[in-house]
Formats: sequence, structure tokens, C-alpha cells
Amino acid sequence: MTATTATTAATAARTLTPTAVPAAPGSATALAGYAIQSTAKVTDPPATVSSPGYPASGWYPAGPRSTVLAALLAAEVYPDPFYSTQQKLIPAADFTVPWWYRSDFTVADTTARTYLDFSGVISAADVFVNGRQVAAASTVAGAYTRHELDVTGLVREGGNTVAFRIQPNNPRKRLTMGWLDWLQPPPDENMGIVRDVTVRRGGPVALRDAHVVTALAMPSMSSADLTVKARVRNDSPDTVTTTVSGTAGPAAVSRTVTLAPHETRTVVFAPADHPALRLSPPRVWWPASMGEQPMYGLDLTATVNGTASDTARQSFAVRDVQAPLNADGARQYRINGRPLLIRGGGWSPDEFLRWDRTYVEDRLRYALDLGLNTLRLEGHIEPDEFFDLADRYGILTLPGWECCDKWEGEVNGTEAGERWEDADYPVARASMAAEAARLRHHPSVISFLIGSDFAPNEEIEEMYVDALEAADWTAPVVPAASEASAPITGRSGMKMTGPYDWVPPGYWYGKREGGATGFNSETSAGPDIPTLDTLRRMMSPAELETLWKNPSAAQYHRSPSPTFATLGLYNAALAGRYGPPTGLEDYVRKAQLAQYEAVRAQFEAYARNAKDASRPSTGVIYWMFNSGWTSLQWQLVDRYLDQGGAYFGAKKANEPLHIQYGYDNRAVSVVNHRTSAADGLTARVTLFGTDGRQHYDRTVTGVAVAGGGASRTALTVPASVPGLSGTYLARLLLTDAEGREVSRNVYWLSTTADVLDYTKSTWYHTPTTGYADLTGLNSMPRAAVTATASSTADAAGTSTTTVTLRNTGTGNTPALLTDVHLVSAQGTPVLPVRWSDNQVSLWPGESATLTATYRTGDLRGSAPRLRISGWNTPTATVPAG
Repeated sequence: MTATTATTAATAARTLTPTAVPAAPGSATALAGYAIQSTAKVTDPPATVSSPGYPASGWYPAGPRSTVLAALLAAEVYPDPFYSTQQKLIPAADFTVPWWYRSDFTVADTTARTYLDFSGVISAADVFVNGRQVAAASTVAGAYTRHELDVTGLVREGGNTVAFRIQPNNPRKRLTMGWLDWLQPPPDENMGIVRDVTVRRGGPVALRDAHVVTALAMPSMSSADLTVKARVRNDSPDTVTTTVSGTAGPAAVSRTVTLAPHETRTVVFAPADHPALRLSPPRVWWPASMGEQPMYGLDLTATVNGTASDTARQSFAVRDVQAPLNADGARQYRINGRPLLIRGGGWSPDEFLRWDRTYVEDRLRYALDLGLNTLRLEGHIEPDEFFDLADRYGILTLPGWECCDKWEGEVNGTEAGERWEDADYPVARASMAAEAARLRHHPSVISFLIGSDFAPNEEIEEMYVDALEAADWTAPVVPAASEASAPITGRSGMKMTGPYDWVPPGYWYGKREGGATGFNSETSAGPDIPTLDTLRRMMSPAELETLWKNPSAAQYHRSPSPTFATLGLYNAALAGRYGPPTGLEDYVRKAQLAQYEAVRAQFEAYARNAKDASRPSTGVIYWMFNSGWTSLQWQLVDRYLDQGGAYFGAKKANEPLHIQYGYDNRAVSVVNHRTSAADGLTARVTLFGTDGRQHYDRTVTGVAVAGGGASRTALTVPASVPGLSGTYLARLLLTDAEGREVSRNVYWLSTTADVLDYTKSTWYHTPTTGYADLTGLNSMPRAAVTATASSTADAAGTSTTTVTLRNTGTGNTPALLTDVHLVSAQGTPVLPVRWSDNQVSLWPGESATLTATYRTGDLRGSAPRLRISGWNTPTATVPAG
């Protein structure tokens, strides 16, 4: 670190404002931040460090949820770790010793009881308050365990100090969080405090674990029973009579209980004694694509002698989740009795576990924009606000423990992760109990996966299941994300057959390996090359040169795993199918086409097969939805929220009413993700050479398709069409009864098929021994596309830009995959942005009107502009004011 940086950090640490903690019963005040420093640089004893008034000279400021490295990055101790290989400059040795986290808070009234309530310590911590140790690292261990420490006797009027001596993290040895092959792991292994530490106040009786268990009458949904539970705990040395009262939704509840000194009792309110707890009819919560997301509130107060002693508040919703195994043994989710195809992505937090509500909300909106209904969290289970947002947006979530480290050390054979010791079992049990209690009330949470690549053994499974049952968990419990089983929870009903590296689009249609059958918990064609804008933000010029020139080179921004270190398979396929790249821009241009067709095919295949009579598809989780850093793989959206071929391929495949082509059987199908049926549709398919000349055209009218994910084959393209060249285009159009276009889908195809060698399949891909010939696209003539645009802004700070694209060519040449980027006057992408459609293909005379919605402030005072580009369209920038 530099002297200037150290001085700045020290000054900032000294001026951190103590957190003011009110005396109001039931209040829970999060510590506002910390001063942190390595124990290698602190020679003072813990009693001194954790006492009020300690100067913390030379310490660094940290936010209320911060790993050590996140704080040091905020203090600009190190350069941007997301660029090039600069993360290698951060010395890992600095994080092999404990670090101090120190925070001050003020209390004006010491008559109330005071508790420290926290989780999210990575990996363990000794805890001190006002010079006294109140917990040891042997107890405060594990990222997910929750702790409540009664510090009433230590708290004094005025200034108080809490200090955590955080132990180094090693996810192979600790039940915490790790990254495996997702990205280059952070040098500090995420050691720190990543959830709020709150100071709770109350009277003699504490109210804890308040929650509502809902039971929706099925299949009628005409009523719902609410059962309210709460633990009341007498923390005083005297016998106390308390009244617990409040509301659960529209129902009022009340009960008086007498507690002996230090007695804890569970209070239960049920419809039998409180008839108002039977809602008739209830407001039912649905996923975003299926209905509304109403929420109810639970508010309870424990009073003693007419004075409030503690309060509890919780949101909840009414919904029913079932996930039985179908006849093929695949897990089929049903929300409120309606089956749905799980269409999701794997969620990643920020590499340094930095919480940014706006950034998270932007990504959740992207998930909805892509037509996804589910996000899977393998480990890295986000803070409460994440699930609050998922509830509000109607996005389903699949949280669970992670693979390939300590969590599966007892069952994963020779993979990473040490076997469990006696001390690990109580940590695992406490972790499950804490997460079950934290997540059970969120309607967006539709399962907990107690295993990932492996199911737990019977001893561990029983421990997890007991903890879940004790927490009144009602959602399905899944033993593993892989095709595994466990003695109590049975078969997983999921498969983890990959792939994780490049496969051709036709792969997804085969009902084998990772193809569209059953529930695939994590799968994709692997690499995803970002846009040129993002690449230039994350890689040096020399690295960009290597990216397209040297397929065998190890790519730091791909993975630390030897399996995924290079882009060899991907680059070979790109060159084999589209022709060798002639430069960086050509490489990126071809990558966007390749990623569009690969991602589109994955989601389309699973959607088409969802209602098959034999071996239907029931779920697919794209691996992954996003990356925690600047990545070259496993992402539908990149770190900076830019959108390329993978994004728009997914958006196209998952549109509500969709026409698509089957790579396996040439069938043109209509898939209806809407809840209601659609009829009176017209499907048309036209085949063109790359010169735009038409060789085949067929229209089918009167197409009808049921709702809820049903599909209908409208027609089948002939196996052979006279005059087609090796590379050709297929334009699919779907119009409604009024002739309005409701779906447009364009494919670039070959008379030469990709050839897969299934006999040599591995866990991460199936080899391709022959490539489709798409090189004819390189000879497509230039297409002239004009754009006219206008923009408006509302008082809420949201802008909308409307652009009309038109192919003004006079010949036959289509404009293939025309992309529109909203940019500032300096040419920088304005992100995030949600497009109604993008990367559209237009034939001469055709036009498309697109809208972009974004925050006005993200323009940073610039007038909006549009950068138009495409496969065979010259790049041009036009004003959008």
C-alpha cells in the first residue's frame, strides 16, 4: 500500500460515526460500519482493541457488510482486480492471519436489554464487547450460522465497542463459501462479515422466531389456513406474565402466558382458536409469468404490565409448492397446482461479496426481461433483501449448499473439500437451522437443495431434514442437484450431466446427456465472449490479441480450472463453423452469432419438449445467469450489464408466444408460455440463400396452441429444398388473427450438419467431429439499415428511447442480427437498459420498432445516441434525442 492511501484510510477509520442505538423495544439497529486491520499490525491485546476510545490508528474503513478485500479495494489499496491480471498483484499472504473488525455504538438508556444478533461471519470469529470476550471462534464459526449474544451486563451509557477477530477462510476446510471453477478466487477467500450485525433492544420478555405457516386449500384455492408461531423467552430472574398480540394479515391474535425465570415457551395461534386465521378467499402469490405477487404482514408485540417488551415483524405470502417426480423420475414443479417448466439461470454474487441493492435489482429485472422464472443459488446464499426483491418481482429461487468443498467433504470422494471433523456437525446443523428460519417465509423460495454434486450421507441428511422440519419448512427438500438419492428425501429428480463447454445447437434436442429431457440443474455451451465494449474494459490489448489468435492460450478470465483454462473447444468450433477470425472485431462478431444460436437452442429445446408424452423436460438452469467478475464464460449478462448474443438469444427463445425451428426434425413449432390459450395464428417459414433469394415458402393458418407452456407443430420443413446453398437462412413469422406480428425468429443453417460423438462424452461436453458449414455468411452483401429515434423522460427518472429500424436496400439482401446499443455522446454504453427486442433481422422493405428503457441519470448529462451495427450492416451512430 502507498503512504498516501494508508493515511487516507486511517483518517477515514478514525472519523467513522458511532451507530446510535435506540432503546425502543424490538428495535434492531445494524452497525453502520467498521474499522479493520490485520492482526499482524496490531500488537495491542484484545481487551484494549475492543474498548471504547481505542484510536484504531492506521486502520481501514469497511462497510456494514464487507470482506477484508472489499474494504481494501474501496480504500484503493490495490488496482482494479477485474482488469487484466491485476488481481495477481494482491498478496494472498496478507490474509493468512486474523483481521480485526471494530465498531462503536452509543446507547442512551441502559435499562433495556441489549443483544448482538448476527450471521455471515467468514470463517469464524472471537467476539469482544467493551474489553470482554463474549464468544469464541469455536462457537462463532461458519458463514451461515446465526448468533444472539446477550450483552446487557456489558453495555454502558454512551459509547460502546464491539470487535470481531476474524479468522482466515479456507472453503476446503470450513463450512463457508468458495468459488471452485467459477472465477479466479479472491486472495482473501472472502474473509470478513458479509451480513448485518444488529444491536437489538428489548424488555424482560424477548419475542423470537415469529413466523406464519400457510396451508392453501388445493385445488380450489378457496381458503388458506394461517398458523402463527413465536417463541417467548423470559430473560429476567423473575416470574413474568406477558401478553403476545398482533395481526397476521387481516386476523387479530392475542394470548397471555406466564413464564418462570428464564423460561422459553412457543406460542401458537391456529384457526381453531382464531377463526380469522382462515382466509376465505386468500390473495394467492404467483410467479411473475402466472399472476400477481400479493404479500401479507405479521406484526406481534409482547407486553409486560401494559408496556411493550419486544416486537416482531415479518412478511409472508400464501402459495403452494409441490415438486413430485414424474413417471420418468424427473422433478416437476407445481405452483398452486399448476405445473411449470423451470427456466432459470445460476446466480452469482459479486466476487468480493459486496452488496449493492441497485445492482442486484438491475440483474433481477434482466432475468424477467429474459423470460426466466427461476434463479439457482448454489451456496453464496444472498442477504434477506435479495429474497425480498425476488418475492416482489415474482422470481422463483432454488437456494442450497455448494459443491466441491467442505460442504460435501464427507461424500465427494477425491474432489476438493476435507472430510468432516466432530466440530463440523454442529456448524452444519446450525447453518441449516438458520437458513431455514431465514428463508421459510419467502414465497419465491421453492426448495432447498441440501446437496449439489453429491447427496449427503444419511447422518448429515437426517441432521438437515430435522433442522428444516423444526423450522416448519414447507417447500420441497431436494437431496442433490445431480442425479442422486438419499435415504430420507429419496431421488433428486434432477440431472447434472452438463455440458459446461461448447456444443452445437442441435445437441440440445437429443434426449440424452444434457439434452432437453428431465430437469437439468446446471448446463450450457460454456464460453460467452462479451461485447467489444466490455472486452476492452477487462483485458489488455495484448490479451485481446491472444484471445482471437491463440486458442490454446490459458485465459485468466475464464477459469482457474485446467478443464476450462483455454477457449480451445470454443475457438475451434467458431473457426470450423464460421471460418477463421480475421481480427478481434471479426472474432467478437462471430462469437455473438454463435452464442445467440447456442443459447436460443438450449431454451427452445427444453420449452418444446416440456409437454412431451415421453421423457418430457421439466427444468433447465442455464449455467450461469451472470458472473461475479469480468468473465469469458458462463454468463447471459456480463459484469457491466451489457447484452450480447447470449442475452438476446435467451430473450428470443423465452418470449411469451414464440415460433421456433427444431434442429433435430425441422419442425416449426409454436410455444405458448402465456397462461391462456392462443388461436387464430398464422405460421410462415421462408428459406433464403445468403444472397437473399427465396427458395421455399409455406404458410399455415388457423394454428391454435394451449397455454401454460404448451407447444404445437405448425409444419415441417422438407429435408431437401432445391437450390439451397451450403449456408442458408430461415425466417419464421407468427402473426395473430388481426395480422399483427407476434413472433419473428431467424436462423442461419447449413445443409451440412454438426456431427456429435456421444461415445466420447465427458462430464463437461460431447465432442463434435464435424461442423456445420456457416461460412457462407461471410459472403453476404452489405445491407443498408436506417434508424430514426426519439427519447422521453418522466419525472421518476426513467427514460424511454424508441427507435425504428428499416432495411432500405433495393435488392434481396437481409440485414442479419442488427444490434442497437444505447450510448452516450462519448460512445460509452448506457447500462443497464431493457430493450423490447434487439438483434433483429430485416429483409429489404421491412422495419421494426424497438424501445429501450433506462435510468435518465445513467446518461450522466449526455444526450442519448444509438449505435447501429450488425453481421452485414456497417456501424453507424445516430442521435436519439
